[in-house]
Amino acid sequence: MAATPVWSVDPRTGKQREQVAVEATSGEVDEAVRAAHAARGSLADRTTRAAFLRAAAELLDEAADHVIEAADAETALGPGRLTGELARTTGQLRAFADAVDEGSYLDIRIDRADAAAVPPRPELRRYKVPLGVVAVYAASNFPLAFSVPGGDTASALAAGCPVVVKAHPDHPATSELCASLLRRAAVAAGLPADVVRVVHGFEAGLELIRHPLVSAAGFTGSIRGGRALFDAAAARPVPIPFHGELGSLNPVVVTPAAAAERAEEIAAGLAGSVTLGVGQFCVKPGLVLVPEGADGDRFTGALTKALGETEPGVLLDHRMRENFVSGVRERAALPGVTAPVTPGSGGEHTVGAGYLTVPAGILLEGGAYEVLLEECFGPVTVVVRYADQREAGSVLGLLPGNLSATLQLSAAEADGGPGPAAELIAQVTALAGRIVVNGWPTGVAVAPAQHHGGPYPAATSHSTSVGGTAIERWLRPVAYQSVPDPLLPEELREANPLGLPRRVTGG
Repeated sequence: MAATPVWSVDPRTGKQREQVAVEATSGEVDEAVRAAHAARGSLADRTTRAAFLRAAAELLDEAADHVIEAADAETALGPGRLTGELARTTGQLRAFADAVDEGSYLDIRIDRADAAAVPPRPELRRYKVPLGVVAVYAASNFPLAFSVPGGDTASALAAGCPVVVKAHPDHPATSELCASLLRRAAVAAGLPADVVRVVHGFEAGLELIRHPLVSAAGFTGSIRGGRALFDAAAARPVPIPFHGELGSLNPVVVTPAAAAERAEEIAAGLAGSVTLGVGQFCVKPGLVLVPEGADGDRFTGALTKALGETEPGVLLDHRMRENFVSGVRERAALPGVTAPVTPGSGGEHTVGAGYLTVPAGILLEGGAYEVLLEECFGPVTVVVRYADQREAGSVLGLLPGNLSATLQLSAAEADGGPGPAAELIAQVTALAGRIVVNGWPTGVAVAPAQHHGGPYPAATSHSTSVGGTAIERWLRPVAYQSVPDPLLPEELREANPLGLPRRVTGG
């Protein structure tokens, strides 16, 4: 059988640019995983791992012009957006290098033996060890920060796990370029290049999740694709953790007091958030609850003006464009749904931004209107007009898990303590992994306290894919009971020769 070519495609024209690779066969996936598995021992030294991560960041920065040019040619995201994304990517690599040096991610805990305890307690020493080879499934909408050099890869390598990345078909040339830089960085740090491998192709992705030497997986993408891989990970003879970020509607609630206080300001902020990256952010606000009445009308009037002035944009590929256009058409055709600014086709290769509106009472009927509660990838949002907080709460009660939920409050509500605003926060806390007040969810800060995840279907686990604690996904705890000090791992020895942070209890 002839090898299937992997083409780089220009989304601005739909034309093929160059053949980058061929789709990996089953045997080639096996070779990649086995090579990564054989290299896992080389990542054991923390100092070397940290040096590798910093070297990778340095090489990516040095090749910035080339990387950004390649990514823009395949994604049409633009040099400005991609410059920021590259800075986020290299900053993330350096942050994980710092975490490796500091060592608290090992979560070292020591309980001294206590013969007087009831029952008696033996000596226990606990820390975390890497799982093994991690399969990473790259995202379409972040060709750097959630792709080959992105957060899943960086956190897995920081944990001491080699990585095999299933490249996304929307940016194969960018993937190969970034992989070559990571592999060069590995060699420069004294590691085998095979601590990072890349494979291409749909079938290769299925082979990867089923490979017996793959110990965990990270995924960012659609609910359908992520659920299929999640099920495959669970169906293996030895199931493995699958940390998937899937779909999210990211609801926004504008309170009556906030609409009265600053309707136009909120509408402008929403328009910017919905159209950022041509609406292709996983935390794009896709459902906005706005009060009925004059203040809500001021909001929709301002939103109509802002979105109506937005230039058409290019989506990541033509398949996504077709899905967006058909998805908007299906939603707009529902009785009672209107489109003050009609989103959809903006030209042969572009799409126009817009929004739909629907009364909350109609949405609560369910049935065909449930499609309005599903993510539509692209520059569109649904504005739901509600009569009171009870009705808004009923709409929120229809929603599945989300990555984020946003509340737009008045100044008095934000400072008011217990009351309706606090009740809203309690309700959306049950729905989402990140709660935003008087801001917008697009723009996920890479910080130790960040959580980018949420209840299913936003994610398949309770972990985060952004921030320092993302490393925890690729580690498992091991406790050593009554093990003589010379036989303990160096990290757990009494003298603490590595100077690692540890929690010690008992006498």
